[in-house]
This record gives sequence, C-alpha cells and structure tokens, in this order.
Amino acid sequence: MDKKLQAVRKRLFEEFPFYAKSALKIRTKEGEVAPLKLNAAQKILDDAVAKQIQTEGKVRVIILKARQQGLSTYTGGFLYHSVSQQKAKKAMVITHHADSTRALFDMTKRYHEHCPEILRPHTKYSSRRELSFDVLDSSYVVATAGGDSVGRGETLTHVHASELAFWPKSTALDIWNGLTQAVPNTKGTAIFVESTANGVTGIYFDLWKGACEGTNGFIPVFIPWFTDPEYREPITDSFERTPEEEDLIDKYDLDDEQLMFRRRKIAQNGIDLFNQEYPAEPESAFLNTGRPVFNPEQLQECLTDAKDVKERLALEDGEFVNNRRGELTTYINHDEGENYVIGADSSMGLRNGDYSVAQVLDSKKRQVATWRGHVHPDYFAEVLKALGEFFNEAFIIVENNSHGILTCTRLIKDMAYPNAYLETQIDKLTDRETVKLGFTTTAKTKPLIIDQLRAAMREGEIELNDKVTIREMLTYIVTETGAMEAEASCFDDCVMALALANHVHEGAWEPVETPAELYIEMV
Repeated sequence: MDKKLQAVRKRLFEEFPFYAKSALKIRTKEGEVAPLKLNAAQKILDDAVAKQIQTEGKVRVIILKARQQGLSTYTGGFLYHSVSQQKAKKAMVITHHADSTRALFDMTKRYHEHCPEILRPHTKYSSRRELSFDVLDSSYVVATAGGDSVGRGETLTHVHASELAFWPKSTALDIWNGLTQAVPNTKGTAIFVESTANGVTGIYFDLWKGACEGTNGFIPVFIPWFTDPEYREPITDSFERTPEEEDLIDKYDLDDEQLMFRRRKIAQNGIDLFNQEYPAEPESAFLNTGRPVFNPEQLQECLTDAKDVKERLALEDGEFVNNRRGELTTYINHDEGENYVIGADSSMGLRNGDYSVAQVLDSKKRQVATWRGHVHPDYFAEVLKALGEFFNEAFIIVENNSHGILTCTRLIKDMAYPNAYLETQIDKLTDRETVKLGFTTTAKTKPLIIDQLRAAMREGEIELNDKVTIREMLTYIVTETGAMEAEASCFDDCVMALALANHVHEGAWEPVETPAELYIEMV
C-alpha cells in the first residue's frame, strides 16, 4: 500500500467526519440517498466526542437535544464505524419504541449496504435485529427497552441509549444498570445517551444532573434548537418583534425567521411544550409538575453568570486542604476582614439520601462557598465548627428539626461555638424564658424563609454562584396542595440552607464613597 493510500486509510480510521462523508449514506428529508456530511448539531457532538476520546480514551456522553437534529444518525454512524473497522467489538442500540428500533436498524443496514466495498466487512448473517461481521468477530444489535434481559449477560463495547427519558419507567433503571455493567470501563468503549427531555423525574434527568455536576463520569452535551438552520419560517407582512423576542435576539442572536418558527410552534403546542422539545437552555427543557417557586428565567441567567470554582477543599485533621473531590466548593476568595453567615441543613448521612449542606454568604450577600456531602449529623457539627472558624467566626444558623437537633447540640453546647443562632421563647403560663438551639422549620416558618429568599432573588439582592444550588431552585415547586418542596426525586437541601443563611443576613450593602466636593462642604 503506497503512502498516500495509507494516509487516507489512517484518516478513515481515526477521523469520523471524514469517514462519514466518504463511506456512509443517509436518506435525506427530500427522500434522496446522500453522503453523511455532519450538520451544525452533529459537529457540536463530534467535537465533544473527539475531545473526550483525546483526554480519556473512551466516550461517555449524555445529549440533551431538540427534535430532529440528526444526533441518532450521528451516533448510529459512529457505532457502525467502530464495529465495522475494528476486531472484537459489539454495539447495542436500545430505543424506547419498536418502531424506533426498526428505524435505527434500517439506517444502519443502509450504512452497510452503501459502504464502499473496500471498507465494508464481510457479513456472516443479518437479521431484523443484528449484523454480524464474522472475520472481525464484531457485531451490531438493536433492542427495545422493556425486555427483561436487554444487555444482561452481554459484554458490550458500544451502547446507544436512544430517547432514554421515554423508556418505560417500571424497567428503565434496571435496564440501564444492566447495560452499564455490560460495558467495561476501559479505553476504546463508548456509551451514548441521547434524548429530548421528559420532566424532572427518571433516570435520564438524574444522569443529566450528575453529568452537569461532574459526578457520574458522563459529559453533558446540549444542542439548542436554533442550531438547526432549517428551523425557520417566512415572516408575515404584519410581523413585529415583541419585547421578549428582542431579548431573545440579544441573548441568542436569532433572526426574524427563527422567531417566526418559534411563534408558530408555541401557537400549536404552548410555551412549555416548546421549551421541552425545542429548548434554548438545558434547564428550560425539564418541565416541573408544579409551579416553580423561583423565577426560572432569572435562575437560568444565574447559571450563565455564575463564577467559576476557585477551590475544592476537604476537611482533614480539623483543617481545610485542597482536594479535587472535597465537599467544600469556593467561588470567591476568603477575606480576613469580611463578615460571613452560614446556613446549614442537616441530614442522616445516608449515601442515597439527602445531603447535609452549608451555604456561606458574605456581607454583600454573595454566595462565597457551599459545603455539600453525606455525613452523620454528629460529624456535621464538626464540619460547621471548622467552617465557622475558617470564615472569620461566621454566624451559623442550623435547622434543628429531626436529626438536626443533634448537630445543634454538638455545635453549640458540646463544642461551645460562640456565634450561633438561638431562639428565645417565653412560656405563656409561667412567663419564663427558655432558649432553643437552632431554627425550627414549621408550617409557618418555612414559607416565611422561602418567601424571604424569593424576594431577595426578585430584588437582585443575592448573588448565586453554585450551579447545584441553582438547579435545585429550578426544581423547587409549589404543589397542587400549596406546599413548597422539591420536585419528586429531586433535592432541596441547598435551597433550605440558603434560605436559612438569607434569613439571618442583615441585608446586602455596598460602601458609599463620599464625593470630594461634598466632603469639602461638610468640613
């Protein structure tokens, strides 16, 4: 093989976009069979995949997308490329519906049938669910979610979980766990999860949250609706932009035809369904079952404006030290002259349960740091004491409900932390004063502190930097009964800790400099 041909063969093996346009054929929307030239959305995904392969040697991506962006086409092509050009590879594609399973398998068969002969591997057999390449000892198989044994007992190298948000809720988690166990955590493997959103419960939402928080090994890839150049409609003679649309133009650089497409879709299905199926931001795609307590648009701006992480610290031998897996995340440098307040929400410390959370605000009501972890309430008191000392003897308020009373007792009585929240109560019969440790959350006090936090957000008094907190606030809702709580399967520990810190804060303030001329007059 001459050098030029070797170079081409190397590119075909290593550069999927080059292989796709050279070897793969798709059926276009116009009904033609044409080479797979990556569109704008597919290029975004390919960039993320190539970067992860370069850094980790494997692919673990979860994709949140608008409808009909060609991402299943890209993923199917990537899997076919992987198993048809390498030995001992096995790919499995699982979809939410039998019709989708057939469609994706037909797409892959088209790839195989139209593949140039020099690149097309010998096929031992082909059924309605499997392509087997005997010389390579590789194969490609499809399945529909809902089967009891999908992926179990297999050894897979490549998986495509299509429309995971729409898998049957009764079996989705079990199937997903079986698939992830079937793929070894080694280089050369790939797991693609792609879906449009479907509410804020279920395995897909949990995976997306974990990817955004960097806790599950997946990287999140979001592709907004306006990436697709075809999502446009001709404008009418009477077309005039609304103030909201002017804001969208400033934020996303949309044109009038894109705005017209958006108007038509909203007129057909409503704004909520449009945001779910054609999201401009990841968080807007996940619809709550209740009314959001905090303004979602404002929170999405907070996500955009949030400061980068300064440090991650862990408590070791009573001191906070740098640790990339530390529970303390800081966003603003520590200031020896600052006055800090800390709000704390304690949990039982169970690994699969609620978190213990401490929120740190400075005098300007900026979210300086967040501590979040699974620890016993007894030990959480030690964490709070160390946090308080680290942040200049910060004022600490701890919720004392349930196991929180242990945290309060340890922190205030046993450890004698000097700057903590106490409640003074007067017995109506004896007129005697009693001191209560910490803050009691009741049917009356919980709406009070949440409303105070909502007002602080509305008035722009508080600066949020922790994205985990912001995402919790996005899923904090008013239910049909009027209760304010986290959406099912979501957490509210960060929200409650932040509400407590805000409750005892004396208000954000900025020093006012006296103008020189006014100072002269005063003197």
